[in-house]
Amino acid sequence: MIESHELKRRDIYLNKLIGFRDTEPVKVVTGIRRCGKSSLLKLMIQHLKDTGVLPEQIIEMNFESFDFRGMGAEDIYGYVKERIVPKKRMYLFFDELQRIEAWEDAINAFRVDLDCDIYITGSNAFLLSSDLATLFTGRTMEIKVYPFSFVEYLTYYGITDRYDEAFDQYVRTGGMPGSYVYKTEDRQYDYVRDVYSTILIRDLVEKYKIRNKSEFTNISEFMMDNIGNLLSPNNISKTLKNDQSEITRKTVSKYIGYLENAFLFYEAKRYDLKGKKYLANNSKYYLCDTSFRYAVNGTRNMDFGRVYENIVYLELRRRGYEVYVGKLYKKEVDFVAKKRESQIYIQVSDNISDEKTFEREYSPLLAIRDAYPKMIIARTHHETYDYKGVQVVDICRWLRE
Repeated sequence: MIESHELKRRDIYLNKLIGFRDTEPVKVVTGIRRCGKSSLLKLMIQHLKDTGVLPEQIIEMNFESFDFRGMGAEDIYGYVKERIVPKKRMYLFFDELQRIEAWEDAINAFRVDLDCDIYITGSNAFLLSSDLATLFTGRTMEIKVYPFSFVEYLTYYGITDRYDEAFDQYVRTGGMPGSYVYKTEDRQYDYVRDVYSTILIRDLVEKYKIRNKSEFTNISEFMMDNIGNLLSPNNISKTLKNDQSEITRKTVSKYIGYLENAFLFYEAKRYDLKGKKYLANNSKYYLCDTSFRYAVNGTRNMDFGRVYENIVYLELRRRGYEVYVGKLYKKEVDFVAKKRESQIYIQVSDNISDEKTFEREYSPLLAIRDAYPKMIIARTHHETYDYKGVQVVDICRWLRE
């Protein structure tokens, strides 16, 4: 078992959990396998102990452990009921709970029968499925956990200067915290590849009984190669058919859903800025962490422009934005980031030193007539400056803001 003094603090998420402590909703911590959800629960447990909660008031169950293998909902209920401290509030922590059939029955029973505060984690979006939403109407609070941001990467390694050099390494290494214990890039990629295989085979192929494993893998790797490109089940199906695969649009759509459910990919839908409406056809898909692309597909084609786009997309999500792809007539804006009443338009580029590239990036932004902030995030190596009302920001600096 990991001791909490060995854990790196992730205050962005821990503070959210602390803020919801002793409130009615079940706290649901979601995110890709090995992104740090279990560690977050450990940090919360340590916080409880530091603030006066007795160890016997805390019950932990990790369903990836053999200690709890083969349990059903009734077994979980019995295990917890035996350990209740009379007239004390209990704190219940369930890790990777989606492995247990009918787990929601046990959680609902705890809510009804006990004075308790409940925290659960899962690596599959079914934790927040429509059935669960119906059962716990208004009584769940999701905390979305992502792999390490650039700021968390800097904190982990204690980096306080030479940020440009650190950023170049972060781009290659990514944010999967479990890979950081390995000293070489090859070993780090081996770790990430192993996580990827576990997600595809154990979490998805076996769960959904996918018969054609190679077909499923091909779709995942095709999407990795095409982060930042407009995709649809139809055009993926047509492309793979040209490679002698007979996969249907319906099957592609289903497989994309599975990959999203495992938090391996996120969908950015298109938003028509003129008509103020969301578009149903063609979306962009971004990886939960760019290390998967390099670990699985290799580093021969670094494609920094697309990778920077992926990094900015994830950072916007970490900062609480809903992120869409903007469409204005025939022009495209990389990101329309919305948060409550605020909105930002963002273009992302690798290098804008070439005049034509710079014009290509700023012209869609200048075509937008409203007063919301507009920004180009690129690898400029310069201080932030203004061009015709558009902020031009170095990506390394923006990520540290």
